[in-house]
Parts: sequence; C-alpha cells; structure tokens
Amino acid sequence: MLAWGAESELVEDVGQRLGVALGVESVELSISSTSLVLTTLYRQRCVTTTRRLRDHGLNMDMVCEVQRICVMAEKGLLDLDQVGRKLRQLKPKTWNRWLVVAIIGPSCGSFAYLFGADDTAVMLTVLASCIGMVVRQHLAKGHFNLLINWAATAFVTTLVARLAAMVWPTPDAEVAMAAAVLMLVPGFPLLNAIADMVKGHYNVGLARWGQATLMTASAAIGITLAMQLTGMGWI
Repeated sequence: MLAWGAESELVEDVGQRLGVALGVESVELSISSTSLVLTTLYRQRCVTTTRRLRDHGLNMDMVCEVQRICVMAEKGLLDLDQVGRKLRQLKPKTWNRWLVVAIIGPSCGSFAYLFGADDTAVMLTVLASCIGMVVRQHLAKGHFNLLINWAATAFVTTLVARLAAMVWPTPDAEVAMAAAVLMLVPGFPLLNAIADMVKGHYNVGLARWGQATLMTASAAIGITLAMQLTGMGWI
C-alpha cells in the first residue's frame, strides 16, 4: 500500500487490523520514506521484518484491494492462506495509454478555457498537453528518473505550445503554455505529505513534500528552457 501511494496512517491502520484479524496479538509498524519495519507479537514471541520500499507510482486500485482483503479477513471470510494467496495475486490495473492521452488533452484545454483563453489557445493547449503526455508515458515506460521525466515533459509541452502559437497566433498564447503543463502538478504527493505530517508521520511527510518540491522544480526548469529557446524569456 505504501509503495502504491497510500498515506502512512492508512498503512498502519490496515496492517494492525489485518494482523489482529489473522490471529496475532498485536502489530507495530515503523514507516520511513524508503522502508517499513513490522513487528508482530504472537504467543509472547516477537517477529520483526524489514522491507525496502520501492515506489511503484500511484494506483489507488491496489490500495483499495488490500483494504477489501483486510475487511474480508475481519469478517471471517478469508483465512491466513486465502489472504496470502489473494495478496500475491494482486496486479495493478492500468488505463490504456491512448485513452489517458485523450482524457488529459481536453482536461488541460478546459483549464485554458476557464482561464479565459480563446478557442485557438484552447486547441493549442489540447495539442501541447497530448504530445506532452505521450512523451511522459514513453519516458515512464523506459524507467527514466522521475525528475528527468518531469523536466523533459514540461520542456516538450511548453515548446510545442509556443511553436504552435507562432503558427496559429493568438493573444492568449501564454495561457495555453501555462494550462498545458498543469498535468504535471504533483497534487497527490502534496496532499499525502500534508496528511502524513498532520497525523504525526513527519519523516514520511517531509520526504513526500521534498519529492513533490523537486518534481515542481524539474517542471519549472523544463518550462524555462523551452521559453528561453523560443526567445520568450521568463513570464
């Protein structure tokens, strides 16, 4: 759950509930930004295990499936072997990449429209964001560093929006450039960071906040490079 983007308090809660449902006396978890330490107490004996956290990105379907397994175990519908088998069978469900592109384009275009852009600027936003999302998906498939992915996507998206505005002039070109990169706003990491810190998980919260800050900085670098390349300078 932690690897797929769940907040720390939820991970701790589900871990403790699932352990009790399967017959152990108590479960204690220590969560950090890169690992998880879990101790179970069973018949006055402690077993402690440490697992390194490998970030898999965001997938709330996986988080919900683990919660569903926990609830079924609490109701007595699953025993230990069945819980283990279901957990091993979990596989992330992903959307078709072209469907994601088709959704992202109009979404960013809608932001441009809400910002007061004309029809030409809205279409430029849709075009730039669609191309940017294709670049982002291609880099993610190649397992490039997340920060490189963000910077490259922001660079390409801004560059396409700027060049397209030169071909189809519009007074709202700046709005198109700004709206096209809104797909790179790290909203979920920021929300999780705040939730973790509010609930007392400061180390994980600060780590997630740092990651979101670096993602934002990488996107800003990509945008700046594209603007400088096209002679537009910093807005």
